[in-house]
Amino acid sequence: MFNLIDEVMQMIADRSYVLLKRRLNEMNDVDIADLINQLNPTDALIIFRLLGKDQAAMVFTELDSDMQMRIVETSTDAEVSRIINEMFMDDMVDFIEEMPANAVKKILRNTSPQNRATINQILNYPEKSAGTIMTTEYVVLKQYLTVRQALEYINKNGVDKVTIYTCYVTDAERKLLGFVSLRMILTSDLDARIGDIMDEDVVYVHTLDDQEEVSDVFIKYGYTVIPVVDEETRMVGIITVDDIIDVIEEEDTEDFHKMAGIAPTEEKYLSTSFFALSKHRITWLFILMVTSMITGNIIDSFEEVLITYGALRTFIPMLMGTGGNSGNQSSTLIIRGMATGEIQLMDWRRVFKKELYVSLLVGSLLAVVNLVRVMVFNKVGFDVAFVVSSTMMLTVMAAMVVGGMLPLMAAKLKLDPAIMAAPLITTIVDASCLVIYFNIASRLLSK
Repeated sequence: MFNLIDEVMQMIADRSYVLLKRRLNEMNDVDIADLINQLNPTDALIIFRLLGKDQAAMVFTELDSDMQMRIVETSTDAEVSRIINEMFMDDMVDFIEEMPANAVKKILRNTSPQNRATINQILNYPEKSAGTIMTTEYVVLKQYLTVRQALEYINKNGVDKVTIYTCYVTDAERKLLGFVSLRMILTSDLDARIGDIMDEDVVYVHTLDDQEEVSDVFIKYGYTVIPVVDEETRMVGIITVDDIIDVIEEEDTEDFHKMAGIAPTEEKYLSTSFFALSKHRITWLFILMVTSMITGNIIDSFEEVLITYGALRTFIPMLMGTGGNSGNQSSTLIIRGMATGEIQLMDWRRVFKKELYVSLLVGSLLAVVNLVRVMVFNKVGFDVAFVVSSTMMLTVMAAMVVGGMLPLMAAKLKLDPAIMAAPLITTIVDASCLVIYFNIASRLLSK
């Protein structure tokens, strides 16, 4: 990319615009967008204005929102109209949602009345619903058409559609009846009716379905496109797999943020101010800081045991760290299993049983190894080593069971299971570890 940037910059410096335009025509739209995003605004605008009408619209959808904003601000109404009216509806809506009010007014002013009405309709759907990520450019056929007539229709109208490989069949009231693939159309008799060759077993989603549920449908059936219908099963749009890839990435990012104790955000890290980043992190850090006082109080309440057996202090970080890591492993596996649909709420008994057996095996092995290590390297007696190792086993067992069950409990309470991840699990396990540790120590060592 750096060689390409140098090459492009040299062409701009030499004013070799004909050569530069020829070079751009040979490039992929995504690569051109990556190039423009790395250039200064002046050079970026030069590159963009050299693009053809169709290519400019495709490249524009791939640009960063800041660069899109600069292009809109520095373009005439005619140029904005040329870009916007060549974009697919889902890309157009995504773009408008990220723009400030003044830019949105300029954009809507330069769109056709039909597109403006469709945009307003899509923007009225609830956030992160199927209606907000669908597009309205798809091929609709009537069941009474012959294959010959369907081919003529596709040939005439398919150029402006997102896809022509799957065509949907509706009645006069736009109710979804079925679908037919382009392969079936091309391989059927020209006089055959679409209603006779269509597949009536059509999978669809509703406009108000959550986008995460829609992504689950795509994953389950392996489709590249799925129709969207309203409450009366009237077809209103389609969702394509490229939009679902964006949804999956967005949802995974949100889960990662929650699992790390960070408020979810769609803003990019490098373009987010340090004030915003601080705001996203401070809440959980404050909560964890306050809850960590619990562990301090537990240690204070067993101060006499620590004074008598000072060696016990040495092993507190190891026990708490191992417990926290064990709980995080379990919670991560369960959260991921729930996200992919592998684990359901009804599976809680199986999860509990499996985590109990795994924790018993892992905890026992760690306890045996730890018993030998503590006696050999820390030079402590068997009684202290036994207390530490027993605590190790019980802490690992408690941590894995808690880490496995908390995400399921969160789902039962209609909460996001991702919040039951590292920060919260670690806090709970730390407190449990200390209670187990000091209770065992006070009972066994005081005898």
